[in-house]
Amino acid sequence: MDVSIVKEGAKSLVKLSGRLDTTNADKFQADITPLMEDPNPDIEFDCTDMEYTSSQGLRMFLLLQKSVSSKGGKMVMKDMKPQVKEVFEITGFSNIIKIL
Repeated sequence: MDVSIVKEGAKSLVKLSGRLDTTNADKFQADITPLMEDPNPDIEFDCTDMEYTSSQGLRMFLLLQKSVSSKGGKMVMKDMKPQVKEVFEITGFSNIIKIL
């Protein structure tokens, strides 16, 4: 999984590409930790090139969403491939995380 984070003013734009699974979940968590530490988070994930997420990846997104919500921030995921979006829908995560 490749993670690219660019700040545009107060917004963090995060581009994901590849597979998020148990082999790289620790690196992904390290990559998103600064986003969890932001006092006023506004995060937009570009999932155009994200191929897959395992339950470990879903857990990371849930932790981030909880952190963002607790600070009154916003988090949105956009441009998911159908197979990735289906995982979010089947698990109910699409009811927790805003997906465009």
